Amino acid sequence: MGNDHYFSASPSSPDDLRRIRVTLAGRAVEVTTAGGVFSPDHVDSGTAVLLANTPPPPPGGHLLDLGCGWGPISLSLAMDAPHATVWAVDVNERALDLVRRNAEALGLSNINAVLPDDVPSGVSFRSIRSNPPIRVGKSVLHGMLQHWIPRLSERSDAWLVVQRNLGSDSLQRWLDATFADGYSVHRAATARGFRVIRVRRHGSPATAEITLP
Repeated sequence: MGNDHYFSASPSSPDDLRRIRVTLAGRAVEVTTAGGVFSPDHVDSGTAVLLANTPPPPPGGHLLDLGCGWGPISLSLAMDAPHATVWAVDVNERALDLVRRNAEALGLSNINAVLPDDVPSGVSFRSIRSNPPIRVGKSVLHGMLQHWIPRLSERSDAWLVVQRNLGSDSLQRWLDATFADGYSVHRAATARGFRVIRVRRHGSPATAEITLP
C-alpha cells in the first residue's frame, strides 16, 4: 500500500478489487474487497473473535460498526437484525464504497455507510461493535471512544476486540477509569490472542420518591 494505511481517508494505491468467499451471520457469501483497506483477503482474526463472542444484536434501533473496513461486522449485523439500522462508520472512503457495494449485492437495505461526521448527532445506539484501529495511536483511539461510547442508549453495550499484545489490558483499564460513572467495563472473552471488552451503559438512577409532610 506504499504510504497508505487502512485508516487513510483516500488511499492512493490501486483499488485492486477482488472477490472473496466468507461466512457471515452463518451464511456463506461472496463479497468485494480491495487494496488500501483493512484485511482485504479474509475476515481478520480479531473480527472473527468478536463475531463469535458477542450476543445477537438488538432486533431494532440503531447499531454502530466503528471502523467498518469492507464491512464484515456491518454486514453481519444487518443480516442478523434486518429491522435495525446499521451505521457503518470509517474515515476510509474506499472502505465505505465497498460496504455499499456489498450491502447492495447481498440485498441489505438497512446499512448506512458514512463518514463519522455524517452520523446525525441525535442518533443513539443500542449496540456498538468494533475492531478499533489500534494503530492510529493511543490519543486518536481514546478520542474516538470518548466520542462514540457516550452515544450508547441506556442499558446498551459496546463490544470491542483488541489484540492482547497491542494493549488490550491497558485499554480496558483506561475504559474503566474514563467511563466510571454510569458504566461498567469487563473482559467478556479471550480467544486466539484477543480480548473482547464489554462496556455497558446503565440506566439512569431511579429518582427517590419524596414524601411531603
